[in-house]
Amino acid sequence: MKDFMRDELGAPNIVDRSTFQAELDALRVREKAHTREGDAIAAARRRLPMVEVDGATPLIGERGAVTLLDVFEGRRMLIAYYFMWHTGHPAPEQCEGCTWVTSQVRELSYIHARDVTYATFCQGPYEESTRYRDFMGWEMPWYSAQNSLNTLLVGRRVGMMHIVCYLRQGSNVLETYWTTRRGVEAMDNSYRLLDLTVYGRQETWEDSPTGWPQRWEGKQRVRTDGRPTAQWSRLKAGYSDDLGTGRR
Repeated sequence: MKDFMRDELGAPNIVDRSTFQAELDALRVREKAHTREGDAIAAARRRLPMVEVDGATPLIGERGAVTLLDVFEGRRMLIAYYFMWHTGHPAPEQCEGCTWVTSQVRELSYIHARDVTYATFCQGPYEESTRYRDFMGWEMPWYSAQNSLNTLLVGRRVGMMHIVCYLRQGSNVLETYWTTRRGVEAMDNSYRLLDLTVYGRQETWEDSPTGWPQRWEGKQRVRTDGRPTAQWSRLKAGYSDDLGTGRR
């Protein structure tokens, strides 16, 4: 904690309120332009063509074998997050990036109210991975897509985090959009909030002035003492991280 409170950290100039407001107003022009461009990109996204996906593609859920069509739960749209998985590995070795973003997906009622279902499609076995979901305290629908990844992620890299969006038209399923890498920040609010602060994300790639803290890089951005950071609160609360692999 003391490292975060060091006096020698760089900081912006201190000015009077009117100067501060003038600088902020100038930045606000750029922020509003960025927002409008984001709206325009979203409008273009809504106009993308679609590609058909086999709605009978099998997955494994809490009730056993289901189909991709079943996962919609009767709603018109589906957002699926493809969770990376290291089969046979203990909890500390599971994907820190997937844990980072999935930990921030909580209240789904607003999404459901817009006729959208959200679900996690784990790229590993159901029994092992659902133990991880329970350990983490996640409540979203969880499925194993392990045996159908080549169908669902055709043309894309299996073993990477993905968000894929689908539309249901009767019994037909259409894929409408997908993203990976930084695109999955759509699930994240921590980065968005950190971006508002004076030191930002404190990561080595950021364009920050000399003297600004930039201590985070690589996997350590979302790991603490050898584990995905969000795991520590679950251990402290007494939850078991035993995934049934025989490795702890």
